[in-house]
Parts: sequence; C-alpha cells; structure tokens
Amino acid sequence: MNTNNPLWRFAGMRPAAWFFFIFLYLPIVVLVVLSFNGGQSATLWDGFSLKWYSVVANDAEVVRAAKNSLIVATLATLIATSLATLAALGMRGRAFRGQPLMSGVLGLPLLVPEIVTAVSTLMFFSFISLKLSLFTILIAHVVFCIPFAYLPIRARLEGMNPYLLEAAADLYASPWKAFWKVTFPLLSPGIISGAMLAFIISMDDFVITYFVAGAGATTLPVYIFSSIRMGISPKINAISSIILVISIVFVALSYYVGQRKR
Repeated sequence: MNTNNPLWRFAGMRPAAWFFFIFLYLPIVVLVVLSFNGGQSATLWDGFSLKWYSVVANDAEVVRAAKNSLIVATLATLIATSLATLAALGMRGRAFRGQPLMSGVLGLPLLVPEIVTAVSTLMFFSFISLKLSLFTILIAHVVFCIPFAYLPIRARLEGMNPYLLEAAADLYASPWKAFWKVTFPLLSPGIISGAMLAFIISMDDFVITYFVAGAGATTLPVYIFSSIRMGISPKINAISSIILVISIVFVALSYYVGQRKR
C-alpha cells in the first residue's frame, strides 16, 4: 500500500482496507483449497486429492453444461465483438445528431441491474412467442456483451492517430484498404481485449441465463445453482475453481492485450 497517499492518514483506513480484501478474497481461497479435499465434505479438510476434478471430467451432465456454456459464449463473443467494432467505428466519425444518446444506449446494459434485464428479456421472448432454448440465451448474451466488447475497442480507437488514415489516403489507398492495412492492425488489440472480456462475461453469467434458458439448455453457472440447492459438495468446489481460473486467465489476457502497444 502507498503510505504517501493522504488517504491512509485517516484513522482506521488501513484496517478497513485489509478487512475488505480479506472478506472479499478469503472465501475464494478457501473454496479453491477445499476443491482438493479428499473427503466427502465440502467444508471439512480430509487430505489432498484430485478425485473431484476427475469426477467433474467424467460427469456427463457437467460436460454437457460446459459444452453449452462454451457454445453460447463463443458465438455471443463473435457476434457481440463484431457489432461492437462496427459501433465503435461508426461513433468515431463526424459528430451527428443523437450521438451522445447513442453512446448512452450502448453503455446502458452496464448500468441496468441484471435482474431487470433478465425479466424484461424473458417478457420480450414471451411476447413474441419465442421458445426458450440455447438460442434465446445466445440472443440475450449478445445484447448484454456488446458494451463489454465496445468499451476496450472504443478506448483503443480514441488513442489512434487520426492522421494515419489521411496519410493512407494520400498514398492512394481506398477506404477499405486503409481499414485493413492501417485501422484494423492498430485496433486489433482492443478487439481481442473486448472479445475476451465478452467471452468471460458470457461464461460467468447466471441471472440472465437462468431466466431465458429452456429445458435442456443448462450452462455451468445454472448447473452449479441447481446442484447447491441439494447441498454443497467438493464437486461444486472443483467446478467453481475451474471457472475461476478461466476467468482470471481471460481477464488478465484482456488487460494485457488492451495495454499492448499503447
């Protein structure tokens, strides 16, 4: 901690900060440790073992839920990132009427509570008589992931030198060729960063998925919720630990790629 920061001069600030971090991260550490528990209890240590990870790998329901999560997350990432890239490019040009409103609409899903988004999305699907399935989960995830993909792309785009496109035009490059030769290579770290962020948001989402998932369209977060209603087992700890590791890797990579060549 930076002791030169005036914030730390306030009495009790340091203990409060330590309490916050311990309260936030200690349960996660305990969960990961207990995922290697050799016993049947999810809360009492009974020796080191990898058997619960083996149980997870050989559980047909878990594998099916993982496949559903991967399919939805991959497709949602590709679609949401493509739409976010087009939106960022469109918003970068000459100012137009309603541009601030459009920017606000693009970021609105980040501000609206997930439960509100989930209920309203479910009502919309019911209104148009669309059967709940993996397809409805995909639609909901695409809409929800667009802002997460848009923000890194937009930030990268704003940091680009606008005179590079003018230089490309002076060299007789067409707008399409200038995009592929100049804009896209410079924008690709932001696109990759946004895509990885959108992927992990889709993989981890529970609230929206729970509301718009149909029969047989179970993802890993929904499977975990359904399982813990019958009691917590070390298998759930193992699944949660795997999701945690995947999330940390993707968030770290997203941050690294987003910062590259700044």
